[in-house]
Amino acid sequence: MPINIPDRLPAVELLKKENIFVMNAMRALKQDIRALRLALLNLMPLKIDTETDLVRVLSNSPLQVELDLIGLKSHKSKNTPIEHIREFYIDFDEIKGQKYDGIIVTGAPVEHLAFEDVTYWEELTQIFDWAKTHVTAGMFICWSAQAALYHYYGIKKYPLEKKMFGIFEHTLNAPLNPLFRGFDDVFYAPHSRYTEIRREDIAKTPELDILSESKEAGIYIVSAREGREIFITGHSEYAPETLDNEYRRDLAKQLPIEIPHSYYKDNNPDNPPLVRWRSHANLLFQNWLNYFVYQITPYHIGTIR
Repeated sequence: MPINIPDRLPAVELLKKENIFVMNAMRALKQDIRALRLALLNLMPLKIDTETDLVRVLSNSPLQVELDLIGLKSHKSKNTPIEHIREFYIDFDEIKGQKYDGIIVTGAPVEHLAFEDVTYWEELTQIFDWAKTHVTAGMFICWSAQAALYHYYGIKKYPLEKKMFGIFEHTLNAPLNPLFRGFDDVFYAPHSRYTEIRREDIAKTPELDILSESKEAGIYIVSAREGREIFITGHSEYAPETLDNEYRRDLAKQLPIEIPHSYYKDNNPDNPPLVRWRSHANLLFQNWLNYFVYQITPYHIGTIR
């Protein structure tokens, strides 16, 4: 896929080793088309890993994508080299006068806090409000899905008795929705969270549609504004080893953590993960880019509203 990202971004070399096509800026300039402009607001602590995961799943579309990495002034990452942030990230203040075809907002490890107690909540809600008028389509992942649903529609989050952690079966409530073109009736997706949103709250909100859910993991995908807002409670973008890394990290910290559900072969952590969500993840992001960004966004980007 012709995804245009900075030449020196670590994701470039990592994904080339996986035989994934990324395009440098010079080659992109020679193509006589308007690339889709995407903003990625990356709230995850291991930013390089998250960048790589998302570029990987965005790479399966024939559409050219220009990706801007957006940072927060009100939050300084402690787990990513400051040199990486300075070189590749743009403060929201620098782009808030611009318009984008799409925005992806990642999760964040702040579930134990009330939304208003998150140190960057004010700046984040400014970005949520900006996206309403400056971006054609938004995708909100895990914690940011809960945060955006709360800010836009007043949907609460609730603590779980234990972490929702592993690979879970999901079904479709709206199988004819373009987001699910090519999906099987049952498909798998990773979850890694301590909180949930509840069906009864969403059902009371006429602006929201539940597109997909799981008997074990609960609500998975919610849609609003005819698909201009997509809220995903899981981590479809996760690489095969991500849950394993989280599991072993928590074990090392002596935190209460169970073996990820349906993740390791024979449910044995000594075995490698059984990857069952990759095709669904690729379809999900490809369909979103095509049907909810490219097919809807105006050719003249300045007319987005």
